[in-house]
Amino acid sequence: MSVRAATPDDLDAVAALEEECLGADAWSRGLVEAGLAGDVPTVVYLVAEADGPDGPDGPAGDVVGHAVASIVADIAELQRIAVTPAARRGGHASALLDEVVGRSRAGGAERLLLEVREDNAGALAFYAARGFVEVDRRRRYYRDGATAVVLRRGLRKGC
Repeated sequence: MSVRAATPDDLDAVAALEEECLGADAWSRGLVEAGLAGDVPTVVYLVAEADGPDGPDGPAGDVVGHAVASIVADIAELQRIAVTPAARRGGHASALLDEVVGRSRAGGAERLLLEVREDNAGALAFYAARGFVEVDRRRRYYRDGATAVVLRRGLRKGC
């Protein structure tokens, strides 16, 4: 697999991933389009592509995941990370997260924050295995009323 900066040409793929993976909490096509166009200077969009040969996660070069991060001063926030179900457990989410961490550090961030649904045990385990710890909860954060668990990972020594 490979991870790269997303471009406006990725709009259809990223919008489809939003809908497929995030359902009612998906961002609108217009919001994704603005982000990919660079209209929000603190936001970084990344995509993960399937590498050849064609496999179960799709044809080589197909976008199978995306991540969105906001990096402002000493704080980065992972706003989105999603991988199509056919490509899950193939390392795409880890590669996307690693790229977010690297870009966040390069941008001067000292910590990375994110929210995850409290009922998403798989995501909670994924982040815990990568050094994230719970720092807060946001009641009724999602459209369906679910609680968000706020997670934090230090990016520099002493953070």
